[in-house]
Amino acid sequence: MIPVNPTQLRLGVNIDHVATVRNARGSAYPDPIRAAKLAEKAGADGITAHLREDRRHISDQDIDRLMAHLGVPLNFEMAATPEMQAIALRHKPHAVCIVPEKREERTTEGGLEVAREENALAHFIAPLRDAGCRVSIFIGADRAQIEAAHRIGAHVIELHTGAYCDTHAEGRFDEAEAELHKLRDMSALAHSLGLEVHAGHGLTYDTVKPVAAFPEVMELNIGHFLIGEAIFRGLTPAIAEMRRLMDEARGQSAVA
Repeated sequence: MIPVNPTQLRLGVNIDHVATVRNARGSAYPDPIRAAKLAEKAGADGITAHLREDRRHISDQDIDRLMAHLGVPLNFEMAATPEMQAIALRHKPHAVCIVPEKREERTTEGGLEVAREENALAHFIAPLRDAGCRVSIFIGADRAQIEAAHRIGAHVIELHTGAYCDTHAEGRFDEAEAELHKLRDMSALAHSLGLEVHAGHGLTYDTVKPVAAFPEVMELNIGHFLIGEAIFRGLTPAIAEMRRLMDEARGQSAVA
């Protein structure tokens, strides 16, 4: 078993929905780059931004400015398309996270299908690896998908926590516990294969601690909830509270 550091847990803040609010009026504000800099000062270890095919929130110019002004790593979320590959190769961000994408979806609905597209994805990510980007694959807590991500040469997997968060929010706590159990087991499996483990999607103050307690998880990526909470308490306090809960959970895990 590869050793884990039970105290190291990074927070990536997704700024997509600052851009969503901006684009609702077609104005220049609120500025997602300003949000990224605030998040950085508040303790974020990285910034995540998803450049979608339809540009519904983050724009090409946003990516240009993030690359120019960020002091922490950019995690560039993207679909596995030639257009996005070319943009990533031009910018060479610290990390690229390959996600499934459908135009009609409101948000990413599940993990990437790696096992059925193994050969195509292996060829797709090879130039990104060669360019020095850390390649992450956003997948469900499923053994076949994790093993396929390992075979194609991904550095990282990010586990989709949406099913756990949704069932918890709906009060279906037995189902939420079952989803959490799958996430726990698949985190351990991915780590045993030498993959770095991240997690995200739908995490809130109420759901973050059990996932943060997994010693194999090195990074959580959280966005929509933090941007929503910022309306009520401000972005810096919203991030600080999430950071506190993550650190508290990881500390309790280390003691246990």
